Formats: sequence, C-alpha cells, structure tokens
Amino acid sequence: MTENKKGCMLPEEGELSDLAELFKVFGDTTRLKILLSMYDGGKPVNEIAEDVGMSTSAVSHQLKILRTAKLVSAQRDGRQIFYSLADDHVHTIIGVGRDHVEE
Repeated sequence: MTENKKGCMLPEEGELSDLAELFKVFGDTTRLKILLSMYDGGKPVNEIAEDVGMSTSAVSHQLKILRTAKLVSAQRDGRQIFYSLADDHVHTIIGVGRDHVEE
C-alpha cells in the first residue's frame, strides 16, 4: 500500500493491475452468464452450455479463462467434470453486483 498526498492508502501498481484484470473477466456478459449458471451449484459443461445457449466447446474456452482467473473450480466425478464458483468470494461479488444494479 502506498499513501497518496491526501493520506489515502492505495494498493501498489501490481495489485491494482491484478484487480483490473479480475474486473475485466467479470466484464464479459458471456462469462457472467456462465458464472450465474453455476450460482446455485456446480454443473457439468454440457448443462452450463444448455443454460447459456452456447456450444460446449465455446463454454469450455470461457471456463478456462474463468479457472485461470481463479473464479471457477473443477472437480472430477467419474467421467464428468463439475464446474462451480471457486469460493464464497465469487458468490458474494456476483450477489452484491446484482443487488447494486437492481437498486
């Protein structure tokens, strides 16, 4: 953290850059649809694709981006992989964002 001239504590440039990248990932409506599809629990890619009206390969591509951003986790159950929101933080960010726009 760095203090500016008015005494406000701001994160270092690296942290600001990481935060901006995180919000860029959230800033895509396709990825938001995918995240909202998993809001109430994990699903395999074919169910997510059906929910959002996309091909499984297109959803898989977006899931890779979401996993890289640590917003989605994957767990294998037999032959299927179930994708879910990575943690409560992601759930909270989406919920608070929805509350904000609905005001």
